[in-house]
Amino acid sequence: MDPLDPSTPIGAAAAAAVEALTMERRRPFPRPTRRRIFAVANQKGGVGKTTTTVNLAAALAMHGVRVLVVDLDPQGNASTALGVEHRSGVPSIYEVLLGDRPLHEVVVESGEADGLYCAPATIDLAGAEIELVSMVAREGRLRKAIASLSKEVDVDYVFIDCPPSLGLLTVNALVAAKELLIPIQCEYYALEGLGQLLRNVDLVQAHLNQELRLTTILLTMYDSRTRLADQVVAEVKEHFGDRVLGTTIPRNVRLAEAPSYGQSALTYDPVSRGSLSYLAAARELAERGVEAPNGTVR
Repeated sequence: MDPLDPSTPIGAAAAAAVEALTMERRRPFPRPTRRRIFAVANQKGGVGKTTTTVNLAAALAMHGVRVLVVDLDPQGNASTALGVEHRSGVPSIYEVLLGDRPLHEVVVESGEADGLYCAPATIDLAGAEIELVSMVAREGRLRKAIASLSKEVDVDYVFIDCPPSLGLLTVNALVAAKELLIPIQCEYYALEGLGQLLRNVDLVQAHLNQELRLTTILLTMYDSRTRLADQVVAEVKEHFGDRVLGTTIPRNVRLAEAPSYGQSALTYDPVSRGSLSYLAAARELAERGVEAPNGTVR
């Protein structure tokens, strides 16, 4: 029996691993004609927001696309996963939101890939919600900061990793972004709470950012052994249609292990199922972002 026979589970995994190690894996992704700014949001915790942000960003950067990750979660998990220092006192997105520093002064390059940058979050960000309340134009501070990025940090993609809440930090992300990416886990209650997020998106669109669109849903934590996972996939696709990426992200221990080593899964274990899935999702995202002849984004 051919060990690379894709009709068998072992063969499919082996074939995918071989493909991952070939030059095809390094084939450049298409770059967008204009900067794409994503807010990665879901107020439900533990759905894979940070894992999605970090690994999509790393996959894109490894394939010739310049990417900035803005860590807007006070826990700083995206900063950790990208190997970026974020102890208290380090210049961070906190100073940017309060107007003490321009964004390009806090951006550092991640060692994960050339062209991958991060604006880190420190624990100081936990108090930003309160401090922003009394400030002028509090909802648009991140948008203004991203718009003023210098040519030294000229990027194709910006991914804003949101905290698991719908407070001022998340609102800043929604006002700054042009696209919303929602990771949804393939588990019971997957759609619970999304209604409130989408209502907030409607309010932001109506009053603060007419350009914001929900363009991308990514299904995470998929377990092919359970019927429930397939039911959730079917339900989400029925509800959101072609905004759901065709790639689903499986449950994979490497995705959970990688951040503890200050790495994305794509550098920690590039041939794991999780890494290959995020690689496929990133390619799909990049190809969807190519403009059609009529000027629309596919």
